[in-house]
Amino acid sequence: MSHEHPRFHVVIPCAGTGSRAGVDIPKQYALLAGIPMVMHTLKAFSAVTGLGHAVLVVSPDDTHMRELLREYPQPAFDCVPQGGATRAQSVLGGLRSLQARGADPNDWVLVHDAARCLITPRLIQALVQACGQDAVGGLLALPLPDTLKASVDGRVAVTLPRSHKWLAQTPQMFRLGALRLALENPHEDITDEASAMEAQGLAPLLVEGASFNFKVTYPQDWALAEAVLLDRQHRPGVLS
Repeated sequence: MSHEHPRFHVVIPCAGTGSRAGVDIPKQYALLAGIPMVMHTLKAFSAVTGLGHAVLVVSPDDTHMRELLREYPQPAFDCVPQGGATRAQSVLGGLRSLQARGADPNDWVLVHDAARCLITPRLIQALVQACGQDAVGGLLALPLPDTLKASVDGRVAVTLPRSHKWLAQTPQMFRLGALRLALENPHEDITDEASAMEAQGLAPLLVEGASFNFKVTYPQDWALAEAVLLDRQHRPGVLS
């Protein structure tokens, strides 16, 4: 990755409220291991050399993020008040902001969930190295480790084969122009950037992630995430 001609940019949508997390503020701002959760995410990306523009997409009425960036400086990141009602709208706002900053439609963009705060520089670099020469791009994902059940009315209807099934993670990495086109022409089943690309008839590359790269979503996730972060503090560099 070249410092003179950066071709890998970052978009972190951060306009959600995290209503399932069991906290009384947007979960990205709740403290985790002593600092706001989103700062763990930003630090991981800031440690990756050679990235280009990096934007945090917040809701238009969000003033807290700028205050946090003053308290916990992350020079690589700009705060962009282009967040929308959905993840896709927020990511699209981030892509438009990148192009306004001079990013080329052929540049790569890594989109990452703010709540996947256990991401490491090593995983980010693995995705970039795996997808940097790919025709489509791809995403971190984890092969499904458990037996998969389908339900009806709270009871098991059928056990599904788990072979060839993956749990999607982030970052997800695609060309800026192609991803923007996919998000500007949304399909009703779009749940992430990869599914938007799939709706365009493309097949993203699956790059194996890690079980610790989970999304902090439910109240019980907080204790596990904090345990991982505290362990890293005692063993610096083990998952860098």
